Amino acid sequence: MKIAVVGGTGLIGSQVVSRLNEQGHEATPHALSTGVDVITGAGLDEALAGAEVVVNLTNSPTFDEASPAFFQTSMDNLLEASRKAGVGHAVILSIVGVDEVPELDYYRAKVLQEDLLRAGRVPYSIVRATQFMEFMGAVMSWTSDDDTVRLPSTPIQPIAAADVAATVADVAAGAPVGGVVNVGGPDVFTLDEVGRIALAAKGDNRKVVVDETAGMFGAVKGDVLTAPSDARIAPTHYRDWLAS
Repeated sequence: MKIAVVGGTGLIGSQVVSRLNEQGHEATPHALSTGVDVITGAGLDEALAGAEVVVNLTNSPTFDEASPAFFQTSMDNLLEASRKAGVGHAVILSIVGVDEVPELDYYRAKVLQEDLLRAGRVPYSIVRATQFMEFMGAVMSWTSDDDTVRLPSTPIQPIAAADVAATVADVAAGAPVGGVVNVGGPDVFTLDEVGRIALAAKGDNRKVVVDETAGMFGAVKGDVLTAPSDARIAPTHYRDWLAS
């Protein structure tokens, strides 16, 4: 199967391409570095020529109020190019609980991306994943100083990027689901717990202080970022990932 992976050189995309090719598919990575620009549309027609499936893993360069415009333009261009190329399956990567946090600009932008895909004429699948283990360090850095790390007690279910890539590759190689496939890590922690586990693993003696207003996730209410009951559960545990 010929599969175009747009955003195929990033953290998830590069692993999706590798997995699909290992499975015998013909997966090709496309990105700005390969001459494909989802905002101007440059290179999209050529990238999707002959593709049976397109996987869109591009992301907004910012998480602020500019992010909806990125997803509006990029999806418009990608869906039009997919239609012209006769693509039979479009896949995007989104976030578990994304439609439950309207307070966040970026989450509203990702909901817009999902809605545009649903409204398009290309059969589709949406993979929603919980928070990446690889991003926990960045989350902590937003509200850290030399002595303390302030984090809310938001429940999360961290997942390894490799496990996300495996799910995206599996969905891309299958038939369009016309809906959402949720995937999450095997363990649920509060975000402040994740902070303590991460600091301990690194021998970092800073103290984690619970602050329900700290950082982006301070806007999240309840456990909406944890995987629903029908989700696929990935195998990699956070402590094992840190140890590796």
